[in-house]
Amino acid sequence: MEEQNNNGQLQIELKEEVAQGTYANLAIITHSSSEFILDFIRVMPGMPKADVQSRIIVAPEHAKRLLRALEDNIAKYERVFGTIRISDESPIAPLTSVKGEA
Repeated sequence: MEEQNNNGQLQIELKEEVAQGTYANLAIITHSSSEFILDFIRVMPGMPKADVQSRIIVAPEHAKRLLRALEDNIAKYERVFGTIRISDESPIAPLTSVKGEA
């Protein structure tokens, strides 16, 4: 539940177990007409199976806000630390061989 203080600001609580974070090195994004689903996965070298560590479901408007926030934060990061290099500058091909289980 959201709580707002007298100044109209949202107070956000970060619980200790959530603050630890979860490592993921792969994200799979799917969508419907009403939502975007972001699955964060940890792939371990040599392992034939990878587990979804976290699933986040957002409205399309929030997905676009997330995109803009990431672009803004990456630009700020690169101004301080330099360009983030990725091994292949071409777009990542969709993973057609990925099979999920619910």
